[in-house]
Amino acid sequence: MVQNVAPLVSELDPEDFYLLSGVEHGMRFGQWVNRNKLPSLATLSPEEVDYRLERTLKRKLIEKRTIQFEGYRLTFEGYDALALWSFSKRDTVEGVGAKLGVGKESDVYEVQSFQPMALKFHREGIGNFRKLDREREYTADRRHKSDLYTARLAAEKEYELLEKLYPGVAVPRPVDHNRHAIVMEKLEGAQLSQIALTEDQVLPVLSRLLCEAGRAYQCGVIHADLSEYNVFVSPNRVVLFDWPQAVNIEHENASELLTRDVQTVLGYFRRKYPDIVRDEPTIEEIVASIQEGRYAEIASIISAGAT
Repeated sequence: MVQNVAPLVSELDPEDFYLLSGVEHGMRFGQWVNRNKLPSLATLSPEEVDYRLERTLKRKLIEKRTIQFEGYRLTFEGYDALALWSFSKRDTVEGVGAKLGVGKESDVYEVQSFQPMALKFHREGIGNFRKLDREREYTADRRHKSDLYTARLAAEKEYELLEKLYPGVAVPRPVDHNRHAIVMEKLEGAQLSQIALTEDQVLPVLSRLLCEAGRAYQCGVIHADLSEYNVFVSPNRVVLFDWPQAVNIEHENASELLTRDVQTVLGYFRRKYPDIVRDEPTIEEIVASIQEGRYAEIASIISAGAT
């Protein structure tokens, strides 16, 4: 998707982006924007609006409907284009490269900046994940919400959390944010789920992972979706990523969510490395050490359980 949109940014005129921004602004009040409102929303003449509508429709940056009234709305491609245009104007992103990964609610690409970075586009609300936004804090109090708006709120929340946690917690370094997109540090290493740790790496990686969860807790944050799929491991670091679903430790289900994170992580290590990670320590011991601020003791607790 983004790789198709990126070349369009250089070929579009500023007036095309004015039109897209006008549609975006109008979508704050409804799913579809009446054609008659676009000249004022985009600060373009009616004739210019007609021309820009034709150009952006052709490139599938907007959609049109004619039931009840002639209306338009942004597609995710159009939203991507607006975000890339903003990053380009701020000299944050100079070019888009290969896709680095696809999550259930995001796409991640390598981008060129002052050094190689990662660009994450949130896709919350698409397809089978529409119902999830009802459970998320960032949309719980919103009546009208499009998929684009849901994705934007998710990105805003994640960027704020990364700024809060970095550098005290091992998370990707946040660089810039616009709409539903975040520019961040490109992680080195590999996803935990994709690698086989050596025998002498298993306990140190597990300890560091849980220790970072403990550091986040001391910052007032619980990941709430921690698993082998959002942990990156390199020779020098264990990094926790994908934070849009995180909750504050004052959340009514905070203890349950923290316990689930610990249970998921320990469960994965026990299944994959059963001869090294055994039934001790208990999930309750790890959770208690995190909640009581004793996360620095996790390594010794885990080592004792493995002997």
